[in-house]
This record gives sequence, structure tokens and C-alpha cells, in this order.
Amino acid sequence: MPYLTSVSEIHSLVAEYTKSRTLWIDTEVAEYKSRNPKLSLIQVLDDPTDLSGDRIYLLDVLEQPDIVTDFVDKIMVNPAIEKVFHNASYDLKLLGNKKAKNITCTLEMAKKIPYHLLPSPNYQLKTLATELCHFQNIDKKEQNSNWGQRPLTEEQIEYAYLDCIYLAQVHLRLIELTEQINLDPATENLTALTARYTQIEHQWKLLNSEFEHLQERIKKAMQAQNLSETPDFKLTAYDRATVKVPFTELVRLVQNQDIDLDFPITLTQKMQKDLGQNLEQLSVDIEKNTSWRLTTKTQESEQIE
Repeated sequence: MPYLTSVSEIHSLVAEYTKSRTLWIDTEVAEYKSRNPKLSLIQVLDDPTDLSGDRIYLLDVLEQPDIVTDFVDKIMVNPAIEKVFHNASYDLKLLGNKKAKNITCTLEMAKKIPYHLLPSPNYQLKTLATELCHFQNIDKKEQNSNWGQRPLTEEQIEYAYLDCIYLAQVHLRLIELTEQINLDPATENLTALTARYTQIEHQWKLLNSEFEHLQERIKKAMQAQNLSETPDFKLTAYDRATVKVPFTELVRLVQNQDIDLDFPITLTQKMQKDLGQNLEQLSVDIEKNTSWRLTTKTQESEQIE
């Protein structure tokens, strides 16, 4: 867990990082709630198998714009180096912004994983590290500490390097899960898929039915007991107003008032039938889409009977 404050040492390390294929990066920001947040630390890991912290370097860049510029120019904008962040959009605001290339965001990766594979209550790094990698007793209290102070406390330094470990391990697990959901459809085992589908279909119907039933009962109970909130739910009422007008009146108004109201209208099957051959007199733009619906043989026989 080397903590570097020497400008020359940091520049040398950044030069070494240009040889890397992937870097796992985190930042700590001073005055992050102000209009002028300042980078305090850049934490970098170049070996995801390192759980000891020996390969994590903490670069002290507070009030060192030349170091930050060097890091951006040599690392962030380099398309040959993959840079892995959690919630990358936040870090990139101070590290190259839109100039940054080859960025991987574990937050975005996690959001793409189906819930049944990643049943996480949220996508915070702490939560993912616990759910996916089984890290325990993760303490995030230093996250909002004063990163503009010097010297940093031992607790701040430990917090900073641990986040890189969590990030790398979460990234590796997310890669595994991503591979699970991106199998080649041409080589899928349909027998195994069908068996799993059949196994959970009945259970899903039961749970979904009970879920919807419970929702309705809870809503009615809260209404009857005049409760807008409970420790677990919030009941919100909203009104929808639909404005309808005879089509002929609308056409007449547009013509009489010379209103610029020109937009495409989707013609339903019934409207097309009512127009009949008159449809040929219109400038019709036809969009064709193919949709696929999966039904079981049981469902088909039920529909026929």
C-alpha cells in the first residue's frame, strides 16, 4: 500500500502504468460538495489478484494539477489501457471527462445483470463487494471525511486502498456473470433451458399471483385506515385527465386558425379498413417489425380447447 507524495516518484509510476493493459482506479475528492471539488488521491491497482494491497499505489495529487494532467494525458486518454471505475461518470469529471478512452464502469456492468443472478438491494460498491465477493464488515464512514486535510489519517489511507481491492474483485465477478448471460444462442442447450423453464414456470405463476394480490390488499388496507405511509410503503394517489376531441373539429380548427400541427398518425387496423382504397391517396410510411412470442405447447392446447 505505497502512499506516494513525491512528484518525481508519481511521474515515474505514471510512466510505468502506460505499459499496463488494465488499471483499476478510484479517487478521493476534497470539497466534493462545493462548486470547485479538488482531487485529493488517485488510487491505482494493476494486479487484480493482489488482496494484500502491495500493488495498490495511492497518488497524492492535492493541489498538484501538473500530476493530474500527466495522468490524464498518459493514462486516461490512452485507448490501449482499460480503466476500470465504479460510477465512472463521477471520477471522469476530474480525470479527463469526455476525452477519456476505454473506460469500464462496474456500476453500469452491474445494472445489466438480471436480478436473479445479482439479487442486490442496490449497486453501491460496498454492497456489490459484500454480495458478490463476500467481503464482510466494510466500513464506509471515511468516505465523507475531510480529504483536503494533510496529513491524512491512517483510517483514510486504509479506506482508500481497500476500495481498489473491492473494485477489482467486483469487476472480476461481474465479468463472470456477464459471460453467463451472453452465451451464443446458436450453441445454447435447449433441453437444459426448457427443463429449467418448466421447473420455475409454475412457481413463478404462484408467486406473481400472490404478489399482485398482496399489493391490492395493502393498497386497500392503507386507504381504509387512512394511511399514506407505513415503515415499508408509500401510497400515492394521482389523477389522469384524458382530453378527447372529435377529429373533424380538430381538422376544422387547424385549417381555420392556420395552426402548424403536422405530425404522423399511426393508423390502427380499423382505421385502415375504414379508409379502404382511400388509403392509397395518402403518403403512407410503413414500418415493419418482427416480434417473436414464445408459448408452451400446454398454452397452445389450452387456447385451442
